[in-house]
Amino acid sequence: MNLQFLGATDTVTGSKYLLQHKKSHLLIDCGLFQGYKQLRNRNWSPLPVHAEAIDAIVLTHAHIDHSGHIPLLARNGFKGKVFCTQATFDLCKIMLPDAGYLQEEEAEYANRHSFSKHSPALPLYTREDAERCLRLFSPVELRHSFQPAPGLNATLEHSGHIPGSSFVRIDNGSRSILFSGDIGRPQDLVMAPPVRMEGADYLVVESTYGNREHSHSDVMKELAQVINRTVKRGGVLVIPAFAVGRTQTLLYCIHLLQKQGTIPHVPVYLNSPMASHATRIFQHHHQELRLSASECEAMMRDVKIVETPDESRQLNKHRNPMIIVAASGMATGGRVVHHIKAFAPDERNTILFAGFQAGGTRGASLVSGAATVRIHGEDIPVRAEVSSLDSLSAHADAGEIIGWLRGFKSAPRQTFITHGEPSAADAMRQRIERELHWSCHVPYYLESVSLGAA
Repeated sequence: MNLQFLGATDTVTGSKYLLQHKKSHLLIDCGLFQGYKQLRNRNWSPLPVHAEAIDAIVLTHAHIDHSGHIPLLARNGFKGKVFCTQATFDLCKIMLPDAGYLQEEEAEYANRHSFSKHSPALPLYTREDAERCLRLFSPVELRHSFQPAPGLNATLEHSGHIPGSSFVRIDNGSRSILFSGDIGRPQDLVMAPPVRMEGADYLVVESTYGNREHSHSDVMKELAQVINRTVKRGGVLVIPAFAVGRTQTLLYCIHLLQKQGTIPHVPVYLNSPMASHATRIFQHHHQELRLSASECEAMMRDVKIVETPDESRQLNKHRNPMIIVAASGMATGGRVVHHIKAFAPDERNTILFAGFQAGGTRGASLVSGAATVRIHGEDIPVRAEVSSLDSLSAHADAGEIIGWLRGFKSAPRQTFITHGEPSAADAMRQRIERELHWSCHVPYYLESVSLGAA
């Protein structure tokens, strides 16, 4: 077998791995690059393998940095199957068309306001492209073996990151490789913990928080403090949140705080139709959660869903205290960008980030203390409070990753560290080598490695 790293090297985005065995070509994940422009430009570059030559794709989960390239690949000639869990397929049915729509919307906005360097600005792919690619999906059950390509067998196991997220183990009869995807947390507020794995001959493991430990502080207390001081100032709290995963955790926390009387009952708006659809999928797949279906329903009872763009624009005119949860989580696009543009200049307001901010994103810039943020060709002054809650992350931290790896019955022949900024990936490498004494390697973009002779 041969493995080539087509993404998630020196960055937490663009997860994409090409596994070759004899004449078989298999992609594990097929995500979009986000963040720095030089990374986003890779989305437009052809892959080192023709789309029609790829036999199949196996997805670890539905997040766009793991699935968002599929519509483009399908448009370019991919006709194989996309294997994933049912929950991942359910989420992709809303996330991929939404990604296409957002790209069309951003291109249209750039053309209308003439701030793009391209004339005309074009979307990477359209909503129609995304809807068309959904015909290729073929859901499989957890822990059931299937053959995604000739000579290769695969199984999926619960990884605890979001509903449907999975560890992917592939073998050819003599060699095996395990892809971690994104590893969930053992004590997550919403998701059930990741399962223990026995291991494999080779391992590809994420390192998003490879150089950090999540705070052990009381996240509910921290969230309450942010909400209470914002309301006391008469301000608006804007929370950029990933529509799948982070949004549901935040809404559950806000629901509990209001139920306890720890925070006032200010209006809570969910300005993401996709997130509201995703929440229903969470309810449907509640067996993967710590929450029951009724608890999922209760957390949405007092949330006001913002459906139309006009309703979203009207929110920007409000000046009374309220909480707005909107996508995207790194403020790279979506409705939250318009809210930041409207509310960042007012010092009464707060912008609260609740997860990792990849380099080159607006979220990373704001968290680092930028005095202005560039939106739609304008430099918007940032006078609002900018805060973050890292402990709400759905990614395992360095210690939690090591804890998961300790469950392996034997050491892999080689461990590849991916899906992390350079400092995080190298810190993870050092820690695995030091504490577990495993052989590790941090691959570079488009690097190709042989996984034994067989």
